[in-house]
Amino acid sequence: MEILLYLGGILFMLVGLGVSIGLHEVGHLVPAKLFGVRVGQYMIGFGPRLWSKRIGETEYGVKALPVGGFISMSGMYPPSTRTGPANGVFAALVQDARVANDETIAEGEEERVFYRLPVWKRVIVMLGGPLMNLVLAIVMFTLMASGIGIQQASTSVAAVSECMIPAAVEQQQTCTADDPAAPAAEAGFQPGDRLVSMDGEPVTTFAAASQIIQDSPGRTIDVVVERQGKDIDLRLTPVAAQRQETDAQGRPVTDDKGRPVTRSVGYAGITAQLEYAHQPIWTGAEMTWQQVVGVTDLVIQLPQKLWNVGESLFTGSQRDPNGPLSVVGVGRIAGEVAATNAPVLDRFAVLLNLLGALNIALFVFNLIPLLPLDGGHVIVALWDGLKHAWAKVTGRPAPGPADATRLVPVTIVVAVLLIAMGALLIIADIVKPLNLLG
Repeated sequence: MEILLYLGGILFMLVGLGVSIGLHEVGHLVPAKLFGVRVGQYMIGFGPRLWSKRIGETEYGVKALPVGGFISMSGMYPPSTRTGPANGVFAALVQDARVANDETIAEGEEERVFYRLPVWKRVIVMLGGPLMNLVLAIVMFTLMASGIGIQQASTSVAAVSECMIPAAVEQQQTCTADDPAAPAAEAGFQPGDRLVSMDGEPVTTFAAASQIIQDSPGRTIDVVVERQGKDIDLRLTPVAAQRQETDAQGRPVTDDKGRPVTRSVGYAGITAQLEYAHQPIWTGAEMTWQQVVGVTDLVIQLPQKLWNVGESLFTGSQRDPNGPLSVVGVGRIAGEVAATNAPVLDRFAVLLNLLGALNIALFVFNLIPLLPLDGGHVIVALWDGLKHAWAKVTGRPAPGPADATRLVPVTIVVAVLLIAMGALLIIADIVKPLNLLG
C-alpha cells in the first residue's frame, strides 16, 4: 500500500506539472490567436511525437519528454535577406535559424506574423505563459489557505507531559520515579481540555496562553479550562526553564563571544491540538508573493547554489535544503509526502503547496531576460520598441524590426547551460537526494 501511495504522489505531481506546462502554453496561444498570429503547433513536451491532432490551422499534440512545451508562431523573427553560404559555425547557426523561421511564414499570410505585431502585443503574448503560472499558483495557495485552511495551534490540549525529564539525559524517553511531575500534570490538566482563561485573562489562541506561561516562571496562576462542557478551575505554577533567544527572522542570538543567549521562561508541559483555520481570501496572494520573493532570491544565487550542489555530490558534504531541485527531486518528495502516515487532508495540502511552489518557479524562471526563455523574447520586443521610439524622437527613418536570429549563438549557449543544470540536479536528486521530511 505504501508503494502505491508513493507512486500516486509522483503521478499527482507529474499530472500537475503537465497541466501547468499546458496552461503556460495556453497563456501564449490565446493572445497570439486573438492578435491574428498564425500558430502552426501547440505541443506539450519535446522529442518524438506521441499523439497529435490538427484543429483548423493548428496541430495540437503531446511529445515524449514532459520537460516543457512550446507553440510555433509564424514569423517569430523577420524573414532573412541574406543569400548564399554562411561562413563560420555561428554564422551557419544564424542562417539555419533564419531558414527555419522563414518556413513558418505561410504563403499569402505574410501579415499574420509575430514580428509585425506592435510591441505591447508581443509583450502580452510572451508574458501570457508566465502569468498563467502565477495565476495557477494564486489559485492553489488560495485553495490551500482559505479552502482547506492552515494548521494552527488551538486552545485545546493535545497532550500533557507527565514529568520533567532532565535535559542532560538525552536518551531518556519515559519518566522515572525520580523525575519531578510536570507543572501541568501536577495542576490537573488533561488531554481534551480547552483553555478558557489564564491569570484572569481570556485566551483565544494557544500563543496567548503560552506567552502568559512563559512570563510566569515560579508564579502560581489561576487557570480555567472547559472539560466535558463544564468550567474547571486549576492552579498552575510554571517552572523556570532556559530558552535560547532568537531574532525577528527566527535565527539564534549569540553574544560577542559567539555563545548562545538564553533567558529564563516559564514551562508547563502542555501541547496544543492542531486544527485547520480558514484564512482570509487574500492570504493566497500574500503566500504567492512570499514565494516569488524566495524563488527570485534563489535564481539570483543560482550559480552559487549549483556549485554547492556539485560540491555536495562529489565531496559527500551536506546538501543545502534551500537549494534547487529537479523534476526528479520534486517527484520524489511528492511520493514521500503521499506515503507518510498522516491524514489525507494533510498530505493533499502539502502536495498542493508543492505544486503551487512549482508554478512560482516556472513563473520566475521564465522571466529571466535571456533567450530562449520568455523573458528574452520580451527584451527583444522592448528593444525593438526603443529603437522605433528613438528614431521617432530624432526624426530618423523607422528602423527595420529587430532580428533576434543574431542571438542564436547566445540562445544555444543558454540552452546548453540549462541542459547541464538539469542533468546536474537530476543526478544529485538520485545519488544524494534532499530529505525535507526528516
